[in-house]
Amino acid sequence: MRTIITIALALAAVPLAAQDRSAFETGPVLTEFGPHAPVPGIGQLPEGTEFAVAFDVSTPAEEGKANRGFESAARFLNMQVAHGVKEENIRIAVVVHGKASLELLTDAAYAEKPATEGAENPSRALVEALLEHDVRFILCGQSAAVYGITPDKLIPGVEMALSAMTAHALLQQNGYTVNPF
Repeated sequence: MRTIITIALALAAVPLAAQDRSAFETGPVLTEFGPHAPVPGIGQLPEGTEFAVAFDVSTPAEEGKANRGFESAARFLNMQVAHGVKEENIRIAVVVHGKASLELLTDAAYAEKPATEGAENPSRALVEALLEHDVRFILCGQSAAVYGITPDKLIPGVEMALSAMTAHALLQQNGYTVNPF
């Protein structure tokens, strides 16, 4: 009986693994990042809509891929602009701590770390693209201390805070909500 249940569960999971992503597209802001799909019945958002959203990212990227948390920020930006929100009405901050901290390093600094020795930072292009669109990246200073990261090793434009907790508290005081995804 357990074998039958296991087989049934495995077969039920197959459609999840083979999800159709053909409806997803990038843009209109970032053409290489942030794929999103149209949702039937969802049109333009009300004129004057504004967002101030903080993303909390501590999970590192899968090997050789850009960080999914950073990609979520790109998707958020693309989705909102695609639905009529003016880009200048969207404030996004990505607060990074824990093992994801290494993904804010320049390629040279990334390649020097024992865990990533010789590799290029697969998140660098995404971080740079988001920075070009005024997305803030804030590194936890406590995580930086743990991983031996100094400001000169960061991708230009990345900020450092005393801690991730401090960054979130300050962002909340400035009207940011925390995105739970």
